[in-house]
Amino acid sequence: MSEHPQLNEWKELATKQMKGKPVESLDWMTPEGFKVKPLYTAEDLEDMATNTLPGMEPYLRGPMATMYAGRPWTIRQYAGFSTAKESNAFYHKGLAAGQKGLSVAFDLATHRGYDSDHPRVTGDIGKAGVAIDSVEDMKILFDGIPLDKMSVSMTMNGAVIPILAGYIVAAEEQGVSHDQLSGTIQNDILKEYLTRNTYIYPPESSMRIISDIISFCSKNMPRYNSISISGYHMMEAGANSVLQTAFTLADGVEYVKAAIKSGMDVDEFAPRLSFFFGIGMNFFMDIAMLRAARLLWHRLMSQFNPKNPKSSILRTHCQTSGWSLTEQDPYNNVIRTTLEAMTSVLGGTQSLHTNSFDEAIGLPTDFSARIARNTQIIIQEESQICQVIDPLGGSYYVESLTNSIINESLKIIDEIDEQGGMAKAIESGMPKMRIEESAARKQARIDQGLDVIVGVNKYKLADEKIDFDVREVPASVRDEQVARLERIKATRDSSKVEETLDNLTKVAKNGGNLLEAALPAVRARATVGEISDAMETVFGRFVPTTRCISGVYSSEYREDDKIIEDLKNRTAVFLEKQGRRPRLLVTKMGQDGHDRGFKVVASAYADIGFDVDICPMFQTPEEAAKMAIENDVHVVGVSSLAAGHKLLIPSLIEELSKVGGEDIIVIAGGIIPPADYEFLFNAGVQAIFGPGTPITDSADKTMCLLEEKYLD
Repeated sequence: MSEHPQLNEWKELATKQMKGKPVESLDWMTPEGFKVKPLYTAEDLEDMATNTLPGMEPYLRGPMATMYAGRPWTIRQYAGFSTAKESNAFYHKGLAAGQKGLSVAFDLATHRGYDSDHPRVTGDIGKAGVAIDSVEDMKILFDGIPLDKMSVSMTMNGAVIPILAGYIVAAEEQGVSHDQLSGTIQNDILKEYLTRNTYIYPPESSMRIISDIISFCSKNMPRYNSISISGYHMMEAGANSVLQTAFTLADGVEYVKAAIKSGMDVDEFAPRLSFFFGIGMNFFMDIAMLRAARLLWHRLMSQFNPKNPKSSILRTHCQTSGWSLTEQDPYNNVIRTTLEAMTSVLGGTQSLHTNSFDEAIGLPTDFSARIARNTQIIIQEESQICQVIDPLGGSYYVESLTNSIINESLKIIDEIDEQGGMAKAIESGMPKMRIEESAARKQARIDQGLDVIVGVNKYKLADEKIDFDVREVPASVRDEQVARLERIKATRDSSKVEETLDNLTKVAKNGGNLLEAALPAVRARATVGEISDAMETVFGRFVPTTRCISGVYSSEYREDDKIIEDLKNRTAVFLEKQGRRPRLLVTKMGQDGHDRGFKVVASAYADIGFDVDICPMFQTPEEAAKMAIENDVHVVGVSSLAAGHKLLIPSLIEELSKVGGEDIIVIAGGIIPPADYEFLFNAGVQAIFGPGTPITDSADKTMCLLEEKYLD
């Protein structure tokens, strides 16, 4: 194709309007490493497969022929908190207000296979999702919600066997048969080892669980999606659009291979595979990501020779970014979520969850959830977007970005194949390291103001006030759950429970379908923790290796950057006067596995001259205090995300005092409502850094505390 006849004339006009600057000066580089020009034309689409139609191979323009013109996307709200009763009431309000499907968030104790009375989870019950200990909780959760008519999505991976079994039995006791159930279980364990960390068992055993669930659902629950292959948590952990695409699809290929290896034909299960992508603030890039993922999945599935066309179609749920939400000037988050929702829709998602604007501060309230839900309803009902199928198809810019993502993602997928597949790549640490490097680079760009976040590093409010309610889950929730557990155990047939759990352990050891074996245990009122323990007896519990990358954060700064140079000089002075570097222990207590924040902090502090130790995941306050003493640290930095800060951080300070660490400085960061700052200061915390705090600012404050204590 020849060059556009007016292109040179346009360049002359643009150069004139830019007062002599060349047009090329407008080029910019994306986080994925793509050079973006200010203008795209038809010439940029040469050799690209753009002449395709929706609902037809390779599904670039959408999985359905009519897309939203025939049926709009499903409006979901990912929700769950406190008790099953509280969450049930929240669901009923959402459904009455126009929500079309349920997406259940479980608390961290449930994710990790612990009952609410377990001593390791005292600060986690009901805080970041709903607490589910048995089928009795599950029945309350869906009370008044007909499971033969309502599609239910459940974000569960670690304790997926007892939770899915609990949902099935709750439906049975509603009179709903297995084949009437519709919805999705996430059941995506590989990404847990990469990012979210809510695993229980080692990878090999977890892959068996996934195969068993796919097999059971294929035979008994034909309307149910037995796995949702998730890139969302990779995005939240720092993956750019190429990394999210490549690693998500590579996970999908690994699951397909595992199912085929277990004896299933690809067409038995592949039509019910679904995906889950995270959508951030790079508007056109993420539209292109969804389009590229559909084409790539079709191409990757061809190696398995499916006969059913549906086996090669990528269907996806999307969720707007939680990481992009800011504590500062938080009403800006309504706008961010709206843009991200538009990205999802223009990219062709099949269902969508929109985050609430207050989630950088605490759990969403009824008020904020209504705004988030109405964001989707207004787009769907008022914008007329649904009238046209794939309105950006053929866009020079979007198609060019799509092609770039396809090519770069294939390079990473080929690299994974050379390592023997995604499971082997995860063992090598490659995907996790790439994501952490991406996160560190992004944070460095934000801290320098190179990537603008309104209200955080530009257009900041002079007087920041939080003038809306923040939802708080009371400690009494755990008491309620423990009381219900005691009642269940007192009234059930203990011998029947023991018999069914023993059989589950035998199946785990000798073979058989684990989900099928768990159903009798759930019917007998065995608990989530008991069922998880019955399998852990055979599989063991996975313990990860925690590593810290170095050099990435500081490499994004210029060599002569005065902020970094000053911090390095101050840590050098501390070394000279104290005989050792300032030493920081970074810990994330409780069962929350989101590790982006404290990994980026650890990397950055190491780059400016701190000696940094990282606690293993899922520490108790007692264990974190012990490690602080053993490592002889000056500072403990606590990362908090899951609303357990009012219990866990004071407990850590108390434990430090017990073991002679009362002089250790304790600082905190993460999702902590400003209204709780005074409580934590009174408990002994010396500095709190909310979301959006530049790491250089937190490091400056931390050095001030150290200099005041040790150098003055």
